[in-house]
Amino acid sequence: MKTLKVLAPLALLAATSLSLSSCQEKANVEVKNEVSETTVNQIKTLGFSTAGAQKVAGGVIVEGDIMLTDEMLSSTPDYKMMRVGQDEQYRTTNLVGGLPRTITIRVSTSLPSAYITATDELIRRYNAQNLSLRFSRVTSGGNIVMNAAPSGSSYLASAGFPSGGNPYGSVSVNVGAIGTANASTYIATILAHEVGHCIGFRHTDYMGRQYSCGGSAVNEGASTVGAIHIPGTPTSPDPNSWMLACIGSGANRPFNANDVTALNYVY
Repeated sequence: MKTLKVLAPLALLAATSLSLSSCQEKANVEVKNEVSETTVNQIKTLGFSTAGAQKVAGGVIVEGDIMLTDEMLSSTPDYKMMRVGQDEQYRTTNLVGGLPRTITIRVSTSLPSAYITATDELIRRYNAQNLSLRFSRVTSGGNIVMNAAPSGSSYLASAGFPSGGNPYGSVSVNVGAIGTANASTYIATILAHEVGHCIGFRHTDYMGRQYSCGGSAVNEGASTVGAIHIPGTPTSPDPNSWMLACIGSGANRPFNANDVTALNYVY
């Protein structure tokens, strides 16, 4: 997630009620720390957009908030998609294994107390679904750690996908961009979204980010290998999914009915 100026629909724009914060609009974002041609090809092979890809320690960040590690870049997983209505839920082949199991989450002491409140709320939201994955907050260790993002980071928050049957191990949080207000609603929604990535979910609207972000049509990039339709889901658009790419500043997105179907289908 990233804080941008007026031209980027995925921004956190306090100046206008139409402003949006999200995981990052690709069409108008200049590439920072330009990646090599080899890495660009690897990103495409994995089915992700290369627009705005940023080289970081240990891999690259794509689509605004998704960390692809060097290990993932060198692999060729068979991505499969979950469809929910016209704006669909998607997962990667990389999922959490060893089910049922409890995933522990720790909030770094470098983060304000609002992020503990937000983490407790996201845990409540997931656990209320009675999934084969449960979540618990701990004060030491942790399968997933909420950390402060490096100084100068251009995103709101960032996370990656599971590896080896385990969730991605960290969520980088840009406190300066997100702030501390609305901990149990807005911040909890952002963190729940990133945990969604950690357990294997992609953006609901990656096929057309303008759906939640506004502006011109942008396809984040997709593998076309395999598609799994979730029975019983509607055919109408899904405007409130927790995994949509963009969200209004200060907004709240608890799981909607389609999210619940998607979560239960996978876990």
